[in-house]
Amino acid sequence: MTMLKLFGIVFFCGLLSPSQEVLSGLSCAVSPGAMQNVLSDAILQNGLLQQHLQGLVLPNIMGEGGLLNSPTSITGLHLVKVRLPKLSVVLLPGIGVQLTIAAKLELSGNCLVGLLSELIDILVDVNITANIKCTNFESGTVQVVIEDCLCILGAIKIKLLSGLLSLSVNDIVLKQLTATLPGLLCPVVDIVVNLVNIQLLGTLNAVIPVGTAGTIHYRLASLPFTSGLFLGLDLDGAVKQVGGSIIPHDSSPSSLPPLVDKLLILGLRQSFLNAVLSLLIQIPPQTFTCVPEVFSDASHLQEAIMTLVPVGCSTCRGTSPLNIKLTLSGNPLILLEENKATVELSVLIQVFIKRLDGTILNLLLLKADLSLNAHVSIAGGRLVLGLSLG
Repeated sequence: MTMLKLFGIVFFCGLLSPSQEVLSGLSCAVSPGAMQNVLSDAILQNGLLQQHLQGLVLPNIMGEGGLLNSPTSITGLHLVKVRLPKLSVVLLPGIGVQLTIAAKLELSGNCLVGLLSELIDILVDVNITANIKCTNFESGTVQVVIEDCLCILGAIKIKLLSGLLSLSVNDIVLKQLTATLPGLLCPVVDIVVNLVNIQLLGTLNAVIPVGTAGTIHYRLASLPFTSGLFLGLDLDGAVKQVGGSIIPHDSSPSSLPPLVDKLLILGLRQSFLNAVLSLLIQIPPQTFTCVPEVFSDASHLQEAIMTLVPVGCSTCRGTSPLNIKLTLSGNPLILLEENKATVELSVLIQVFIKRLDGTILNLLLLKADLSLNAHVSIAGGRLVLGLSLG
């Protein structure tokens, strides 16, 4: 069973409509749901957003008219925790991705009202929406730019240990956070998004070994593009033999089918698979001795072929076993049809006898084209081709 390792298709932006022609050896179309899962894992589940918000420096909040009309100051305000973060993705045709992050920020600091100092806890709902586009494609990389970042504050809950809280403190906190938080949160989101872009582009620029015969170098082939329904991109897959020589493959235009209810569609060109198969299927010449342990019908085969041996060849008959040598001729080819895949191999079949003096007597030499049924499946992140005789 032959295995072709698939690259890690997790990426940040790009898009392919169902009828979009692609020019590279590989292409991919991804649903918004799959994109949302990838970004949610990278930004929220891995703690990246929490990590960068942890260093958030909030300005002191100063105001008049606190408890008993005394001056109010809130200092040392810092983020304690990001609660219940949620991420959603909307595709913007021709622009990119609209990313929305909703969360509750738990803040804590010191509150001084008049001469009374105590801890203050603030829970504020935030909703951050950013339009993200890819630009400046060069050598398999793109830049990510955030446009129109909008941060809206929702409900704010304030708690003092003493329980003494006036409406004026509420008003001061709401006014100051509304004025300062958006300017602090949007730059953090920009940093996080660019870090995720670097991480995910790394999965698209990878060299994958193909056994010991060579490698495949995957990288982004062009600037990603968007439609309202799909995300997609083209990839270059340079197939190299050991020593560095590239096996060429055709990159003629083709199209991907619609996603329908699928999260992801990966398109591999037939010519690309042929280039990879030429690395995977490199069978050295195989020689078999026709004894019953090797071929159950060897005696019948030997009897049939011995009729071809000239009568005068006394050193051939019955003195040496019959040998069959199989040699791969040319590169294997894969043929892709609807719900069917076939691998064609050309082999050279040599039937011979080795004389007692060590010389070889060829009895039969022919070229045969073998057609192998290919069962295609995905297991463990690999494209698996199971081959069997047709």
